[in-house]
Amino acid sequence: MTDPSLALIPDFDLSAHNTLALSARSHLGTRITEPAMVPQVIAEAAALGLPLRILGGGSNVVLAPSFDGITALIAIKGRRVVETTEQGVLVEAAAGETWHELVTWTVGQGLGGIENLALIPGTVGAAPVQNIGAYGVEVADVLESLVAYDCFDKLERTFRKDECAFAYRDSMFKHEPGRYVVLSLRLRLPTPWVPKLNFAGLSDIDGELTPQAVMDRVVALRNSKLPDWRVTPNAGSFFQNPIVSPVDAQAALTEFPTAPAFPQPDGQLKLSAGWLIEKSGLKGFRLGPVGMSERHALVLVNHGGAVQADVAALAEHVKRTVRERFGVQLHEEPVFC
Repeated sequence: MTDPSLALIPDFDLSAHNTLALSARSHLGTRITEPAMVPQVIAEAAALGLPLRILGGGSNVVLAPSFDGITALIAIKGRRVVETTEQGVLVEAAAGETWHELVTWTVGQGLGGIENLALIPGTVGAAPVQNIGAYGVEVADVLESLVAYDCFDKLERTFRKDECAFAYRDSMFKHEPGRYVVLSLRLRLPTPWVPKLNFAGLSDIDGELTPQAVMDRVVALRNSKLPDWRVTPNAGSFFQNPIVSPVDAQAALTEFPTAPAFPQPDGQLKLSAGWLIEKSGLKGFRLGPVGMSERHALVLVNHGGAVQADVAALAEHVKRTVRERFGVQLHEEPVFC
């Protein structure tokens, strides 16, 4: 029998639970508001013989029109300062908190460390899975530990930062899909605070340099470049910046010697996916109800009425065009599910 705290809603509409605003429904749906509900929904899915899909804010997914299973939305709330030591301020946040609201909350208390990550859509729980990053900062820079439910071993586990295998837009959690459900994070925010300003647009902030001033500039920069998903549905940066060998970057750099190319510690180069897409003539390109934004070539937008197949067709067209133009293979950031 279903636990009364676990209300399963039939024919669950997910159109308002993904930032691409794709038309999508799930056979059953529920909201997870307490950590204890995670093993409950896993057991219920097993008892019903249905697949289980767990979502956060829906900002990094491309949903299919229908899912013949249970979709559980993580909505666990809570945030607090755990301790203040010489090593910094330890902040804990539950997985269902909105990431930007967490940034705003910390900055409002005068705490710096994640202000460069302002306005990134999604939940706290999704942040370490993708190792979100922007303006020279990644969540891995401040994460001390996280708690996740292990769906295979059926227990809660704590992972230290060095156990998460963080890399560019990557973590161990991406490589074992379906195994772990992040429940909470602990972030060590540095004291004294040292701003990260080595990114275009951040080095000329007027007035007193504070976490609030940096966050305000980041918000202004993002608003000036990126379409608001609440107005023009999108999933943020749709493709990862490719990391390639100097040989593979040669086609782009020979024709465009000043193309953005950032040396990596292993000798490879990180290229700008947005730049590659724009130089391939795809900025503002439209294919049916979807297109690449006119404001930023890296953002795939839903002009209205799109479904997963429309997104997949445009993504494939962009990858093929860039590959034929520059010999570089792009990879999507969002997960098709």
